[in-house]
Amino acid sequence: MSNTTAISDQNPQHPTSESTTDSIIDPSAGDIDDIEANEPSNNIIHRSAVIPEELSGKRCDQIAAKLFPEFSRGKLQSWISSGELTADNQQCKSRQKLFVGSQLDLTAEFTPVSDWAPESRPINIVFEDDHLLVVNKPVNCVVHPAPGLLSGTLVNSVLAHCPNNSALPRGGIVHRLDKDTTGLMVVAKSLEAHSSLVRQLQQRTVSRVYRAVVKGNFISGGTVDAPIGRHPSARTKMAVAKASDTNGAKVAVTHYRIAERFAHHTDLTVKLETGRTHQIRVHMAHIKHPLIGDKTYNSRYQQISGVSTELDEVLRQFPRQALHAFQLSFEHPVTQEMVEFKCDLPEDYTDLVNALRAEDKRPKFEE
Repeated sequence: MSNTTAISDQNPQHPTSESTTDSIIDPSAGDIDDIEANEPSNNIIHRSAVIPEELSGKRCDQIAAKLFPEFSRGKLQSWISSGELTADNQQCKSRQKLFVGSQLDLTAEFTPVSDWAPESRPINIVFEDDHLLVVNKPVNCVVHPAPGLLSGTLVNSVLAHCPNNSALPRGGIVHRLDKDTTGLMVVAKSLEAHSSLVRQLQQRTVSRVYRAVVKGNFISGGTVDAPIGRHPSARTKMAVAKASDTNGAKVAVTHYRIAERFAHHTDLTVKLETGRTHQIRVHMAHIKHPLIGDKTYNSRYQQISGVSTELDEVLRQFPRQALHAFQLSFEHPVTQEMVEFKCDLPEDYTDLVNALRAEDKRPKFEE
């Protein structure tokens, strides 16, 4: 049974179950200013947003995709065509250019996601009520279906557990973890909860705290403030950009402090201020401290001089990025109480840390 714990001002009860179960979409659902998300009723969605200067002059569907990132581009285009998504109270066209200061308004009924099939697989549920789920995502688990991968994802399991989530944007997903990143995620079970959680993510009031084992040593904690956008040549990678408008880059801020020091590595506690795709992995690689096991941003394994054969084998064989989301807190969408959830480190992460500790205790002999 999981040792995951949940803490809230209301001390909610929460069932747990054993779980057997990479996205390149922004896990924060975007950090866009000037968004007003009205609480929906039944399946009716209400959204309003003022077009900021950085989106001025772009097509209506492109702007809508940035301002309402919880909905697919195709869905937004259909709402533009039907007149359910308007600009300054006037029907517009998908290709129509809009400018700073104009207001987009969306009032639409969200229909079920028919092509995402429910699949009955166990989910490690940390907390559940009528409005949301908090789950502890395992390693090797994709969050939601994508082209070429329509089954075996967390959302497929969620839809079996919560059939009504088929009527929610992206099956209730409001933020993501990469396929091989473990830890806590919140999933909405109602449109009211979905609107609230998306708004909290946009306003940066959701607290997400991770543990990460990285190469190298730090003198102290710090902050990485560097915009992240698409890599200029590698489609599946992200990269730090020179400015927030380079390759569609967005402001990205990561705070870190030292959890434990080792001879050649550091176990960090990392807190996201923003939530960009691969943010922690990109920022740590950018400051020359890539995550252990991150084959995307640290593809070439380099043996560390002087380490034992045992530790070298552990580091060489670690199968994923050493990253775990262990703490999550936010305002409950209905009660407005702050709730906080924590979970233990997974076994592979603990084994890695123990191997680093054991290495530091090995006797060192002078040649």
